[in-house]
Amino acid sequence: MSLIQRLERKYGRFAIPNVTSILIAGQMLLYVAVEMRNLNGGGISRDNLKLYPEKIVTGEIWRLVTFLFEPPSISLLFVLFYCMLFYLFGTTLEQHWGTFRYNLYLLIGYVANVAAAFLVWALIGPVMPADNLFLYGTVMLAFARVNPDFTLNLFFILPIRIKWLALLMWLGYGFTLLTGGWMDKFLVVASVLNYLMFFGQEHLRDLRQGQRRRSFQSKVKSVPKRITHQCRVCDLNSESSSKTLFRYCSKCAGQCCYCPEHIADHEHVKAEQEVAD
Repeated sequence: MSLIQRLERKYGRFAIPNVTSILIAGQMLLYVAVEMRNLNGGGISRDNLKLYPEKIVTGEIWRLVTFLFEPPSISLLFVLFYCMLFYLFGTTLEQHWGTFRYNLYLLIGYVANVAAAFLVWALIGPVMPADNLFLYGTVMLAFARVNPDFTLNLFFILPIRIKWLALLMWLGYGFTLLTGGWMDKFLVVASVLNYLMFFGQEHLRDLRQGQRRRSFQSKVKSVPKRITHQCRVCDLNSESSSKTLFRYCSKCAGQCCYCPEHIADHEHVKAEQEVAD
């Protein structure tokens, strides 16, 4: 029994069903509250939702929760598009894994993100706040791993397989590791921790299988090709003329092959001649 199975047997009753819907509902409510503040000064400031480690240690512990529900800072149309995709990816993973495993996937990413934010603060000091962008990005990466050939109509027009979008996201994560700030770099590493814990062994297995496949193909290519049929008279063979119907003469001693031109017009091979050849 794997570690996840043991955890599920012990703590499975605490799993929260439809957690994706809860996260989306919270994000939409906070999006409205933030927009109200932008319009008339009421509502909630986005800055009060962010994960600032230095503010959490002073007592603003609600940031540990609001960090999960911080909505994306984009227009309403793209927020709705984001919610549709997040709901699709999250509910599909919950159906594929079960409620507990999907909860565990998000929980590992959440704990790793919070730990990364506090680690950056402890090593470097107050910098930019942490957000949930990278955390929820791993939900799409997991969905793409489970359903690589799923076709998504991007903006309801352009069909594209989800595995190519996941590849773009991996490239974006790599670019962030090279050029991003310290907080973003740590969050990228923390965010993919849950992905590696769930899919790391699969990737290693795929890598080994790919190496064995390439080794086998190289060995096959190194074996000289065997000519199956070759005319005894003109040396025409089935490799150079794959559509030619070669035949064997029953009156010749041994296995003597001829092309259609010479099957009826050749000198029959006698037994002593075959031995001499």
